Formats: sequence, C-alpha cells, structure tokens
Amino acid sequence: MSINDDVKDAPATGVTRTDLLRAAWASSLGSALEYYDFALYSLASALVFGPLFFPGTNPSTGLILSFGTYFLGFAVRPLGGIIFGRLGDRVGRKFVLLATITLMGGASTLIGFLPTYNGSSGDWYGGGIGILAPILLIVLRLLQGLGAGAEMAGASILMTEYAPRKERGFYASLPFLGVQVGTVTAALVYFLLLNANQTTKITDTWLWRTPFIASAAILIVAIFIRLKLKESPTFTKLEAHEMIVDKPLATLLKTSRPTLLRGIGLRLAENGSSSIYQALAIAYVTSAAVGVKGPIGALSLVFAAALGALVVPIAGKLSDHFGRVKTYRAFAIFQLLAAFPIWYVLSLGDTVQTIVVLSLGLGIGTWGMFGAQSAFMSELFSARQRYLGVSVAREISAVISGGIAPLIGAWIISLVIAGDGGPGVPEAGSGAWLPIAGYLSLLTLITIVATFFTPETIGRDLDDPRDAINDPATLEGHRAAVYADKVSA
Repeated sequence: MSINDDVKDAPATGVTRTDLLRAAWASSLGSALEYYDFALYSLASALVFGPLFFPGTNPSTGLILSFGTYFLGFAVRPLGGIIFGRLGDRVGRKFVLLATITLMGGASTLIGFLPTYNGSSGDWYGGGIGILAPILLIVLRLLQGLGAGAEMAGASILMTEYAPRKERGFYASLPFLGVQVGTVTAALVYFLLLNANQTTKITDTWLWRTPFIASAAILIVAIFIRLKLKESPTFTKLEAHEMIVDKPLATLLKTSRPTLLRGIGLRLAENGSSSIYQALAIAYVTSAAVGVKGPIGALSLVFAAALGALVVPIAGKLSDHFGRVKTYRAFAIFQLLAAFPIWYVLSLGDTVQTIVVLSLGLGIGTWGMFGAQSAFMSELFSARQRYLGVSVAREISAVISGGIAPLIGAWIISLVIAGDGGPGVPEAGSGAWLPIAGYLSLLTLITIVATFFTPETIGRDLDDPRDAINDPATLEGHRAAVYADKVSA
C-alpha cells in the first residue's frame, strides 16, 4: 500500500490526539526514570560507591570495582531485553512497560536503603554489614538492568506505532526528552548535595541515599499514567489477525540476524559515548590524573542535558525531513571529529572548558544520534518481532559499548597513572585522554560504517511482517512517496 493512501497528519488508526499526548507523557516519564537511575548510578559510581561499598582499596582499584558493578547492570540488560521483549511481542506493549518501570524504579529506590560495608554516621541500621553490602548492591544493580533492558525499546516502539507517519521521527524522539529530564534531575541533586555538604564528605552522611529514594516519586506517577494507556495499534492488529509469533526469539534469530547486526552497529557510538562522557569523563576530570575540584561532573551534566533537550526533538524532526540514515550519520560524524579535541581539553583541568566540551560531546553528538534513533530502530524490524528485535539490538550494543567503556577507561587511567609515577605526581594520568579518545573514535567509526549498510526506513509501513532489509521494493516505494510529498508541500 502506498503512503499516499494514508492520512498523513493524523495519529495511527484508533489513536486520538489525547492518546498520543498521554503516550508521550507515559514514555517520557519512563525514560526519565531510567536515565535518572542511569545518571545517578554513573555519578555514584564515580563519586561515592568506592569508599562506601569497596573500602580498603586504593582509589584506582576502588574506581574499577565501582564501575564493575556499573558494568554488571549493562551485562544483564540483554537478558532483560529477551525476557520482556518476548512478552512485548506476545502479550502487548502496555503490559511490559508497566512491568519494566516497576522493576527498574523499585530496585533504584531500594539502593537508597542499602547498608554499607563499614557503616557511616548517617546509617539508620547501626553499622556496616561487610561483604554483604557490595553483594546486595550488585543484586539491585542486576534488577535495575533487567528492567532497563526493555524500557527504552518499549517507549520508542510505542510512540513510533502511535505517531502520524510523516511525523514519526519527531514524535518518537519525545520519550528521549525524558533522558534529559532524568539526567538533569540526577545531576542537580548531586550538585546540590555536594555543595550543601562542604564540611563533611557526602559518604559520611545519609544524604547520598536521598536521590535513590526519590526514584519512588517518579515511579508512582509513571505507573499511574501508564495504566491509562491504550495498547499499540500495531499490536492490536496483530492480535486481531492472529499473527502473534509463537516463538519470537527463535524466529528473530532465524529471520532478523542481518537487521540485528545493523542495529547493534548503529548504537555503538551513541551508547558508548553516553557512558564514556557521563561516567568515565567525570571520574577522569575529578581524579588525581587531572585534579578538577568541586561538583564539576554534576554541573557538566546539567548543561549537557539542557543542550540535549533542544537537540533531541530537532534531530527527530530532521530525520523526518532528510531521512533517518543521513541524520544519524551526520551526528556520528560530528562525534568522530570532536572526540580527540574534547578529550584533550578534558585533560587540561580547566573548569569552564570542561563544562563546555562535555556539553558539546553529550548534548550534540550523543543525544543527536539518540533523537534520530527511536523511529529508525523501530522501523528496521517487522511488526511481529519489533519489541524483541529492538530490545536485543539495543542491549547487546549496551554491553559491548556502554557497559564496558567506563571499565576499560578506568583501567587505562590506572595504567597511565602507574606509568607516570603514581597519583602523587600532578600530571599523573593526564595522558590517558589519548587512548580513551581513540576508543571512542573506534566505536563511532563502526557506527558510521553501519549507516552505509542500513536501508533508509522513513515512512515505512509499521504493519509489514518483514524487516526493512528484506523488503527493498516496498521500502523504495515508501521513500519515493515521502520525498515526493515533501517536494509538493
């Protein structure tokens, strides 16, 4: 069916404008909670988890152990993507979105009540619990990862399937505004806590717990809104025509491996840079290697997220006008060109310059790709296994790039520090910026190459039972119709 046969400025069939706005709010709040947790855990890994849960180690080893728990949350995300992705393609998008946000938000809230290794003056339970403390932290981090493994996939798919075809990129990017809200909120909370607590370390008080406990507020509101959502129009049609796949994972691996590989390749640059800038860069500039003092990491994230809040919907709109592939590739090229200059500036230890370059790296490069990605990834997969396909592609790439990147970077920093004569030397470890920038550039190059092997998906029929890569004739017809409409307009 030609795109010209559809109503182009209305939401999907059976969806009112009110439904569309409610879905946007529900998806954005879920994304806000996920990335509030993500930024919160990133900041806590860089700033507080080492002494609280891994005491008795030198700072470099403590940082590696702290980021090790951070990585575990990513390592389990593909499992969460498979579990909840299968459910999303079998029982519906709405059910899974309720389940994932409950698991994710509940685990984050419980971190705020965890006993620590040795205990501190702010503990309510009377002392530390030794090795059980990091074990419990790891368990809750794993539960976080399981829930997060399908949350963003579900939010982006829901909005893509709800949205008007010609505005799919824009509307599908809206849940990703929750990323900026969550990041800004977490960063502001840590910024305020670090500034308000000048006389004692934050790890010596109960204050580090409050951001995690506050997750409960976002969780309650998000669940309330999601309970009122309608099921996705695409899934409703699949049910009505009895087209639900009995074995989604087996079918996905049999028919969609080329699409999965492209999805993983597309996300390496975006997900890797997100972790590298939000977690590793903050640990780097505040370490003995560079020596920036104060809550510079939290403040940098506030400015970066504010810029990202403007860039994300613009990127979505650009993908509706120029196409998904060209838009995505343009932001990846920006990131590649900026990687070495940004990391060189970070090594200089200047506060203002650090804020500026982190804002540019995250706000334009990373979140520009983010804004163009939502509709793009959803359109790549067939209607019958879209949830599982997007979830698996997203989360495998998250392990390969996002989860392991800070761990590799922390190891690089520790090696360079040791090679420079130890953390007592003012310039120790400053040279770590070069291999870290090289690692980021490698991830970005892979993504740029992937864009040349990925078909343009703009305007694709979301009810099609074939992946975009298996439907070149129909896809070409959609592209021609969309661009013809734009020229005539």
